[in-house]
Amino acid sequence: MSVLDSVLVPVINFIENTITAMGPLGVSLLMAIESCNIPLPSEAILPFAGYLVSKGVMSIHVAAFAGAFGCVVGSIPSYYLGYFGGRPFIEKYGKWFLISRHDLETADKWEQKYGNYAFFICRMLPIVRTFISLPAGILKADFKQFIFFTFLGSLIWSYPLVYVGTKLGEHREILKHFWHKFDIAIVLVLGVLFILYLKHHFKHLRES
Repeated sequence: MSVLDSVLVPVINFIENTITAMGPLGVSLLMAIESCNIPLPSEAILPFAGYLVSKGVMSIHVAAFAGAFGCVVGSIPSYYLGYFGGRPFIEKYGKWFLISRHDLETADKWEQKYGNYAFFICRMLPIVRTFISLPAGILKADFKQFIFFTFLGSLIWSYPLVYVGTKLGEHREILKHFWHKFDIAIVLVLGVLFILYLKHHFKHLRES
């Protein structure tokens, strides 16, 4: 097994097995997990759904809507955690959900600048999209509007990633060969980027 395989295979297998076994429901389940602040990136989930689209297992519309629906389902617990727990609770215990005070401040700025439209915009942005639900609950945003903008933004986020998966699926074997050829270099680059992300993120958690 290559270096890249040893790092990615467990996560990829879980994603692929879940979607293969459960179809669109599996896409929704995995996207709901991501929206609950659990590190299972949609950037890995939706392209595989797109691969199955290229195989005729589901349509691109079903895959994208399943992804958006999962985002909504996973966002609801976070919304109510913020709604009933309030800012003091999140500031005190947010680090256990990988939410720093800096994250909250970032989300606050988006909400103050764009109002409820922030929930729509943030759903199309990496990282921010996963924790915007907590500030929405803290600010007691209108629940119906929160759900609407969450679904709409997530749908727009889902379509391109699924589409990319349909195109990558057509060249799956070529990509596998590329990964194996450059696996060490790819892992090193990904590893450095991941470490830098964690260093930056946990710096804010320590400051919270």
